[in-house]
Amino acid sequence: MTSNKDAIYQGQIAESFRLDGQVALVAGGYGGIGAALCLGLAQQGASVVIAGRSAQKSDALATQLSSDGFSALGLRFDIKNPAEISRLVDDSVAACGRLDILVNCVGTHIEKPAEELTAEDWDQVHDTNLRGAFLLSQAAGRQMIEQKRGKQIHISSVRSLLGIRRGFAAYTSSKAGMNLLVKQLATEWAQYGINVNGIAPTFIRTELVRHYLEDEDFYNALVGRIPLTRVGEPLDIVGATVFFASAAADFITGQILFIDGGVTATQ
Repeated sequence: MTSNKDAIYQGQIAESFRLDGQVALVAGGYGGIGAALCLGLAQQGASVVIAGRSAQKSDALATQLSSDGFSALGLRFDIKNPAEISRLVDDSVAACGRLDILVNCVGTHIEKPAEELTAEDWDQVHDTNLRGAFLLSQAAGRQMIEQKRGKQIHISSVRSLLGIRRGFAAYTSSKAGMNLLVKQLATEWAQYGINVNGIAPTFIRTELVRHYLEDEDFYNALVGRIPLTRVGEPLDIVGATVFFASAAADFITGQILFIDGGVTATQ
């Protein structure tokens, strides 16, 4: 039997972060965070399926990664459509032979004061962020159950734990629900060798939140609460995602990793 120390000396720890021969489906894969994750997973050896509502954007990123020597495929789907989610998983498996990793980067937000938020607003956010997350996990999970292994990673938010003095009622509640969904699926599917984890970032500098970060008062107040005194960058999410997707995290499931510069440690 190999000891822990022997495993380290033999390079098994370093190799456990590799993803060679694995297939990763990244939903929302051409977004600000998703594109960085696709590149990070590909650099570790995974074949990457990039999926989103725009076939053109999915294909463009897949073409870029392929031209750099990586294995990538672009597909279109709508996370609010169960039939399209099922087809996405089926098409991914048909093209790549298997599905080892699911990364869910899809998310939306409607900012309105709670007293003005409509039922339609609420449904749009929850259908995307929570219902869609479940349906995506379910479709991928069925394939992973057949394979007797798999890794699922959902991108949550620091706002799943903390409220904010703006109109985030639909968003915060949807992400809080996602956190418990992660724990529930991890508990149910552990028997099949499936690990389910979440990553909860603070504000990450992407086009989606650019208008917030360009608000000087908002930005200064935000950074003033973060012990590391900056907002996050897409690269900050890559290492954690690769870790959760890899064999190095085989004994970790049902966890939410807050990548927030320390903000949740201080509030």
